[in-house]
Amino acid sequence: MCGIVGVLGKHEASPILVEALKRLEYRGYDSAGIATLHEGHLERRRAVGKLVNLSDLLVHEPLAGKAGIGHTRWATHGAPTLGNTHPHRAGPVAVVHNGIIENYRELRADLAERGIGFDTDTDTETVALLTHGYLDQGYAPIDAAKATIDRLEGAYALAFLFDGEPDLMIAARKGSPLAIGHGEEEMYVGSDAIALAPFTNRITYLEEGDIAVLSRTSLTITDANGELANREVRTIRIDSTQVDKGGHKHFMAKEIAEQPSVIGDALRHYLSDDGRDVVLPGADLDFTQFDRMIMVACGTAYYACLTAKYWFEQLAGMPVEVDIASEFRYREPPIPARTGALFVSQSGETADTLAAMRYCEGRADKVLSVVNVPESSIARESDIALPILAGTEIGVASTKAFTCQLTVLLLLALKAAHDRGTRSPEELADTLSNLRGLPATINHALELDPAFKTAARQLAEADNALFLGRGLMYPLALEGALKLKEISYIHAEAYASGELKHGPIALIDKTMPVVVMAPCDALFDKTVSNMQEVMARGGKVMLITDRAGAEAANDGVWTQITLPDVDPILSPILYALPAQLLAYHTAVAKGTDADQPRNLAKSVTVE
Repeated sequence: MCGIVGVLGKHEASPILVEALKRLEYRGYDSAGIATLHEGHLERRRAVGKLVNLSDLLVHEPLAGKAGIGHTRWATHGAPTLGNTHPHRAGPVAVVHNGIIENYRELRADLAERGIGFDTDTDTETVALLTHGYLDQGYAPIDAAKATIDRLEGAYALAFLFDGEPDLMIAARKGSPLAIGHGEEEMYVGSDAIALAPFTNRITYLEEGDIAVLSRTSLTITDANGELANREVRTIRIDSTQVDKGGHKHFMAKEIAEQPSVIGDALRHYLSDDGRDVVLPGADLDFTQFDRMIMVACGTAYYACLTAKYWFEQLAGMPVEVDIASEFRYREPPIPARTGALFVSQSGETADTLAAMRYCEGRADKVLSVVNVPESSIARESDIALPILAGTEIGVASTKAFTCQLTVLLLLALKAAHDRGTRSPEELADTLSNLRGLPATINHALELDPAFKTAARQLAEADNALFLGRGLMYPLALEGALKLKEISYIHAEAYASGELKHGPIALIDKTMPVVVMAPCDALFDKTVSNMQEVMARGGKVMLITDRAGAEAANDGVWTQITLPDVDPILSPILYALPAQLLAYHTAVAKGTDADQPRNLAKSVTVE
């Protein structure tokens, strides 16, 4: 959840660290800090709140030095106070950490017995104190760091800096991602390659249990067994401008607007030249080898899997079980033969999803992943990794990554239908033709932005909201409720429309807006009946539908927005836009931060 950076460079480290932290702030913004080494001595600057507070502090209290580490925090242990802000220091060592040290209480107890006190509430302070202790016993810095790491249990990415060692940094990874950047007589450390993109495109990804010893001209990596490891140096392509807002007020607004383009990129990647077939570049995948699929994810990616369940079952006749990763990994479910396991994650580093995937290795017939970061842990450890090609997504509330996930999952369902012979070539070609036209349809839907802004101003007055949907719209109702609560802080719940009478209808009164997602499909009439039940009790219905639905069901609705017509199979991708735009404009109307909502971070790399 936190973001860490480090640099051994030829230039002043402080501005480099701040620039890298800006690109990692989506990982946490409770507090931020840096430490540099100047004339052999460590100095720190730390500030509570967003990174701008640290930047302001550095104007008045600058830090010199060409070696440094930095951190932007999402609090796990201890409140977001100045004392708990990283980097943590104990004597001659400073440490930054992403993850959770699960045995920190045991370690603290051991330190307390030796008369060593604590200044913070964090688990990370124990790492600094242990290292300091080993240094006092005469260990060299490298040995002290390794001895400390040997005692840690849990998930961590760590970077160490030492007094009197201007050309040494130590980094370690277990469970949390960490990348090493190679420059010209400069070396960098970052939680992901985005942070390092302005400085280098040559990246080495540490693997589980790796410890890296860096100087400005060398990198030595040992693996979990203490053996020297030769990790690949990859040349990556990350456009450093992708973290700019591009003239939009928020990253979320920019990323919503980018959806026609990135969906088009995904379609071009996965469709044959004539657009009539689904191709998976570099992947040997035949869905006749599976009798069933299991799909596992967290958050918005979980809702993408719920949508894919409808697609796989309706199009390919393939049974699908969908599970939340944090439940799946501990339930240890039996996995029958001829089962394919599919894992969806924007970052490719989601801790619970990664653990669930590792459980399936050797049990499922094949492990597939749908990810946005091809170099991520989930991608690297999958049998087949399918990129969604959404580009860098900075806004915490996923938008373009969600619709690209849906696009790739639909393409997989169509390939499964082809492989299993459940749809004729003509039917599949017709659906693919409609899918190729979807970016243009989404562009037309984006032109309705003023209508969503007006509706959101009304929604912003509510304290609670319900979202309803049937069939393919049920996961989209769940996504709409999630988006609204996570960035506007309005309590919102979603239900399958048919469940309304089984409890939720008790909440309906004149203060309760009910957002109904209902294209005029085979289930539309049943949804209209549920709407009437809401309106009969004074509830305020906000109807999101198409032209035919608007003509059939506009009597008595509070607010109505009419989307362009679309093939019903494609409707979840189009109807993701209302979920996003309503939440975004409601957050703006309420004055909350659409990009960095409280208590949330983009990449969930801890349990």
